Amino acid sequence: MLPIFSASDNRYSRDYHNYNNSYVYSARKEHHHHHKSSSNKQLDIKMEFFDWLEVITTALVTVILIFSFVFRVATIEGDSMTNTFINGEKVVISNLNYTPRQGDVVVISRNYLNERNLDTHESQPIIKRIIATAGQTVSIDFVQGIVYVDGVQLVENYVRTPTNNKFDIDFPLSGDVVTVPENCVFVMGDNRNNSLDSRSSTIGNLGNGMIDTRYILGDVKLRIFPFSKFGKIK
Repeated sequence: MLPIFSASDNRYSRDYHNYNNSYVYSARKEHHHHHKSSSNKQLDIKMEFFDWLEVITTALVTVILIFSFVFRVATIEGDSMTNTFINGEKVVISNLNYTPRQGDVVVISRNYLNERNLDTHESQPIIKRIIATAGQTVSIDFVQGIVYVDGVQLVENYVRTPTNNKFDIDFPLSGDVVTVPENCVFVMGDNRNNSLDSRSSTIGNLGNGMIDTRYILGDVKLRIFPFSKFGKIK
């Protein structure tokens, strides 16, 4: 009887066994490579996520620092600047390297009221327009409602009403000339007949309506709310 396996069969068996081992090794290697590739992808995704998180965090911190030390957001309260600003609108102000200029709209601190031991709603900051700066003269024709600075009539397209109200018996009579002291500004609201401003001795710390520039928190750079009116202030 012939044997079931010959010498040649044993060779083929060994070749098959070697091939099978080689296939299993290659399959394991490919699986390991695939697993390693997936791990690398997950690691890349995590690293990308943390990179974005760092960018966003840095941006938020930068914005917070800028709005803490360079810009401030102020909310308009009252009607003294109607129609330029309406009650409830929000604006951005800045005092960075600011020099008061005629026509600027500024927010003014009323901390000087603390000297009078007042701690009421009246101590809230106010928003007004600078009409004249140090050294300039102001005179008002309360009959015609016209304001003159250095003898020249102002063209005030921004006012809601002419300047007819005096508001203070101590304020100079119609046509009298007032000179703005050093380091001070003369301010008024755009809603002239409904604005407590430099026409009243209760405004400012000098008892004459003038605003010491130290109390200017900043000039208005931008209106940010309502969004329909977003933009620079003219």
